[in-house]
Amino acid sequence: MQVHGTTVALEGKGLLILGPSGSGKSTLALQLMAVGAQLVADDRTDLSKAGDVVVANCPEPILGQIEARGLGILLAAPYGPVELAAVVDLERESVDRLPRSQFHEVLGVALPLVLGPYRPHLYAALRQFLVGGLITQR
Repeated sequence: MQVHGTTVALEGKGLLILGPSGSGKSTLALQLMAVGAQLVADDRTDLSKAGDVVVANCPEPILGQIEARGLGILLAAPYGPVELAAVVDLERESVDRLPRSQFHEVLGVALPLVLGPYRPHLYAALRQFLVGGLITQR
């Protein structure tokens, strides 16, 4: 299955970034890459199921490429395939300061969901989420 989304990996954990064109998927990925993440796929991500996990990979024609709006297509060392650990949806917004845990189903697997929109601190918060985890709200 292929989705319109960008995927990065940090410490072997994949993060799928969803949202409409122009919502900041590539910008968020570039910011995460600046703090240690690796590019799996930009704009289109191939997803498959391996047992109980979802695996993300890059379609061959765009391997190692990421768009920087206003600059062009940049080259990056490709990484992947990677097991998805979470999903970010830049189109949907949470109104709660400390939202309850939410999930996004991908190929029948419920993955932790972070809601957008893009915010200046989002990349730092997502990096820490992938590295340290999240204390779930009740």
